[in-house]
Amino acid sequence: MRAYERYPLTGVEAFFYFVVRDHGRAVAVLPVSLLRGVDPIGHLRPRYPVSDGDRGLLSHVWHCYDAWLPGEPHVAAVTGEMRALAGELGADWYGFINVPRTSPLRDALIAEGFPAEHIEYRFTVDLRGMTSVDDYIAGARTRGRANLRRNGRRAQDAGATIRVLETGEGDLMEVAELCAATTARHGTGAFYPPGLFADFVTALGDHACLVEVREDAKLVGVAVCLRDETRFHAWACGVDYDTRANYSPYPILYTESVAQALREGRLVLEGGRSNHAFKLKHGLSPLPLDACLSRV
Repeated sequence: MRAYERYPLTGVEAFFYFVVRDHGRAVAVLPVSLLRGVDPIGHLRPRYPVSDGDRGLLSHVWHCYDAWLPGEPHVAAVTGEMRALAGELGADWYGFINVPRTSPLRDALIAEGFPAEHIEYRFTVDLRGMTSVDDYIAGARTRGRANLRRNGRRAQDAGATIRVLETGEGDLMEVAELCAATTARHGTGAFYPPGLFADFVTALGDHACLVEVREDAKLVGVAVCLRDETRFHAWACGVDYDTRANYSPYPILYTESVAQALREGRLVLEGGRSNHAFKLKHGLSPLPLDACLSRV
C-alpha cells in the first residue's frame, strides 16, 4: 500500500483508510481509493452504466484482484461510512471491486443492498501436494501438457535463458515497457505506465521478483511476481511475440513461476485475470470476481 500511494498506477485522487474499533481495539480495516475514471480496464461497462468521467470511491485499487475486508465482519458500518465519504467527495459511485464470488464479503454486501455483478475471473493453482513443476504440468489438460513441454524444449534448443531475479537485479524500465506493450495489444496499455510502473516495482523491494526469458540480451518474456505469506502471484506479464525461434515465452513464464513458488514453499500460485483459454488449458482454476457498486 505504501508503494502504491507513492506511485499510483491509475488516476487516484486520494487514498483513505477505514478503521473499525471496538473499545479502542482495531477489529476491521479497509483501504479505499478515490479514482478519476472508475473503470480503467473496461470491466464495469458491460454491467454498470459508468462513463469515462465518473469518479468512484472503491475498495483498494484495480491492480489488486483480491478484495476483502481484513478483520472481523463489520460490513454495514464500513459501507455506511463509504457512502458518506463518497458523498462528501462528490463521487458518482462507491463500493467494492474484484470480490471473490465465494466470499462471505459478497454475501454481506448483497445483504446491504449492493448488486453483485460478475466482471472477470482470476486464476489459481493449488500447489499443496506438489513437489516439483512436473506435478503442475501433469495437472494441465492433455493439450496444455504437450504445449508446456514443447515450448520448454524449443526454448532450450533456441538457447533461451530463463532466470528468476530480485527486483534490484533487473532493468525495470525494460520490464515495464514490455508489460505496457503487451497490454496495449488488448487496449489497456495505460494500465502499466512504464515510469510509474518501474518505480512502483522498485518500491516493493523483496515483496516482488522477476521471472525473465531472454534470447541473448533481448528480453522476450517477463513476469513481475509478488509474494505474500502463502501465495506467489504471477501479477503482471510482458511477452515479445516476435521471438526468432518457434516457441512462446508465455507458457515458460508460468512454468518457471510455479517452480519458483514451490522453491519458496508457497501454497498457491495466483495467475492473475483474463486470458481464460490459455489458463484453463494449462492447469489453472477459475475463480469468478464480482463488482458490488452503488450510485452515491
